[in-house]
Amino acid sequence: MRRFARRCALTALPLILVATPVFAAQPSLPSTFTAQTIHSPAGADIFVRSGGTGPVVVLIHGYGETSDSWGPLAAELAKNYTVVVPDLRGIGHSSQPAGGYDKKTQAADIRSVVTKLGYDRTYVVSHDIGIMVAYAYAALYPDKVERLVVMDAPIPGIAPWDEIVKNPKLWHFSFWGPDEERLVQGRERIYLDRIWNDFSGSPSQPDEATRAFYTAQYAQPGGMHAGFEQFKAFSQDAADNRVFERTKLSMPVLAVGGENHSARQKRWSCATSRLTCGKQSYPAPDTG
Repeated sequence: MRRFARRCALTALPLILVATPVFAAQPSLPSTFTAQTIHSPAGADIFVRSGGTGPVVVLIHGYGETSDSWGPLAAELAKNYTVVVPDLRGIGHSSQPAGGYDKKTQAADIRSVVTKLGYDRTYVVSHDIGIMVAYAYAALYPDKVERLVVMDAPIPGIAPWDEIVKNPKLWHFSFWGPDEERLVQGRERIYLDRIWNDFSGSPSQPDEATRAFYTAQYAQPGGMHAGFEQFKAFSQDAADNRVFERTKLSMPVLAVGGENHSARQKRWSCATSRLTCGKQSYPAPDTG
């Protein structure tokens, strides 16, 4: 299955082996990448690192992680691509504004990063909550996206979203607010362990060093509040996406699920792509 995921990714980014973000001890992007903070007119200061040369690829991370989660992939991509890796607002080293955690606003953040770095059209690769931002970005700026890759998450408001949110294992989608923040304060590791344990393909991943690294990131003052705001915005995201889905995405879209992706999650990925899995998929070249 790992070979299948690798082959699928070749469809979206030719000649580069793309896989779902890999957790490693003390995750980090290549030291050769340049770091800077870019102000988004949408009201956030976005920390971004970039490196490499060639066509531009934007990597958008998910929840329970930061942009560092793309480290192994970014290092590989930088051999042939310019790689742009931002922290979403409120996460990692980006600012924690009071609002703007709806994915439409965060798509504007990403657009500001792309243009202020001097780029225009890009590939967009996304994981987990990052795919919600990537979908909004592709819907808002369809002529600015060469190809879109989405991994391992559903999209608010787009079928089968109403079915998905009934799953009791997804209680964290509705777990936000001042009391919830008090419950988690000082227990961030317990909360994040629950997500990693339930949704990782292997009990050994993320490893201890990686869990400690991300816990420290989210345990920063305001970190869990900003993280919960990502979920609080789902109702607004659903309303925005129901408007977006009236227009089918025009760029090639690849939906990827990991080796232990369930059949239900595969359906979510198919819905996310806004393409029909099968007839409208883009066959990957045979890499043996």
